[in-house]
Amino acid sequence: MDYTARAAGGNLADYVDHARSGERSTAELVRDIITNVQEMVRSEVRLAKTEFHEETQRTLSGARMMGIAAVAGLFALGFVLWSAAMLLSLVMPFWAATLLVGVVLAVIAGALYAKARGDVQFPKPEKTIENVKENVEWMKARTRS
Repeated sequence: MDYTARAAGGNLADYVDHARSGERSTAELVRDIITNVQEMVRSEVRLAKTEFHEETQRTLSGARMMGIAAVAGLFALGFVLWSAAMLLSLVMPFWAATLLVGVVLAVIAGALYAKARGDVQFPKPEKTIENVKENVEWMKARTRS
């Protein structure tokens, strides 16, 4: 890489502006611009991969914890519900007590599922998307002028 490219620090806009001040042929400028655009694309892909990996790891970690909590909660809930049904069977028939406990449990489960479904999100590489949009806008502006 030549001095002009190093002075620009990998930034395509700085590179083009800096390169205009020197005496270089058009072919050299085009070649260097293409090289820098390729490096920008590679950098954006690396950033997207890293960002996606980080978001995926966070999501998987949360999902594992939710699974462990769900298993422990199911065992605890089973004992509590069985106790509630046994207590209710003192004032009503056993089948009615277990039905009542089951209906209450179904309502609670539905509400919890609806809330959890809204909280789960797929990872999205927001920084990468923003950088790509900025680069596209910059390239459009440069080609128009």
